[in-house]
Amino acid sequence: MTFMQGELKIQSHWKIGLITARFNSHITEKLEAGAYERLIELGTDANQILRVRVPGAIEIPLAALQLLDRECDAIIALGAVIQGETKHFDYVCQSVERGCMDVMLQTKKPVVFSVLTTADEAQALERVGGAHGHKGRDGADVVVEMLSLMELI
Repeated sequence: MTFMQGELKIQSHWKIGLITARFNSHITEKLEAGAYERLIELGTDANQILRVRVPGAIEIPLAALQLLDRECDAIIALGAVIQGETKHFDYVCQSVERGCMDVMLQTKKPVVFSVLTTADEAQALERVGGAHGHKGRDGADVVVEMLSLMELI
């Protein structure tokens, strides 16, 4: 069996959670808007999308676990962690990445990591519609591809 990404196709029974960190909201709200708009473009009905906001990126894995345990088939994790003057950045990035991976493996459901981890605000803005694309929109494509793959396997 070989799975190759073809046309991205939404299934009507999928429920997709968008979890957005409020910290750095001027960036994360753009990530969320891009992910939501792309899911709609791909044919998702608005009723298939559940949007949840959490205080910061650290809280994303717990919200993901709850949504996947209760009603969602997959999650797109959206946040922006920007380097500051302390090592806090490193701890947050590692915790969120590890938490999302643990949730994905525990639930056997996709958790797409669309959390920006950048050196500065300019780099983050480049990833929400700038020179480096739109990571929210990319996350929507990845979640559809992974859900399709999970059904095939």
